[in-house]
Amino acid sequence: MIHPTAIVHPGARVAEGVSIDPYSIIGEHVVIGSGTVIGPHVVIEGFTEIGRDNHIFQFASIGAAPQDLKFRGGETRLRLGDRNTVREFVTLHCGTEDGGFETTIGNDNLFLAYSHVAHDCHVGNRVILSNGATLAGHVRVDDFAILSGLCAIHQFTRIGCHVMVAGGSMVAQDVAPYTMVQGDRAKTVGLNLVGLKRRGFSEETLRIIKKAYRLVFRSGLKVDEALARIDAELERIPELAVFVEFIKQSERGVAR
Repeated sequence: MIHPTAIVHPGARVAEGVSIDPYSIIGEHVVIGSGTVIGPHVVIEGFTEIGRDNHIFQFASIGAAPQDLKFRGGETRLRLGDRNTVREFVTLHCGTEDGGFETTIGNDNLFLAYSHVAHDCHVGNRVILSNGATLAGHVRVDDFAILSGLCAIHQFTRIGCHVMVAGGSMVAQDVAPYTMVQGDRAKTVGLNLVGLKRRGFSEETLRIIKKAYRLVFRSGLKVDEALARIDAELERIPELAVFVEFIKQSERGVAR
């Protein structure tokens, strides 16, 4: 299942059941799990580990050295989980020595054409990066987030779970879970109610999240004051705890 024109280094560890199409190049330190399909003209290099049942389309670049002038060529890694789809011209880069040594990507993600994951990023599960969406270095994207086309995420920014980032947005601050942001520099414009309902959030859970959202984003209160009101007035449910802890831990401040 490896085409004769593909170049696979003898040191690469390629599991049974992997398909590698014409003219693709697999480097010495690459590990590829079973069931993964590598399209034509793909380059996978560096210390890259790819899980099972991924589909990597033509012209993608996986595991290249980070675009960081401080990078000194160390043994840094890219870890890609299972069942991810990586479309044309996507770039996924290894980590850096100064940023934790690795870039990590979870399972069941979709990276559309020309999207980019820079060094030391951490992407969760069931995330979508639409065409041209770009993560700068050290970005974290939590589960079920959707980044629309041509949006850009500033380095060290965190995108919460179930977030929707509108197309063309420039995101320079953390985006709280369950919300939607848009604009340059992106502001929070509402809750991602359609996404939350699709994920099975109950009406009671949505009622509590809506109240918390209004206190933080629409009441005019300072963040600490809003969080104090949430603690005093709202029922403690796990989904609300995710929202509150994200805001408390934010180092860049939450986009409001």
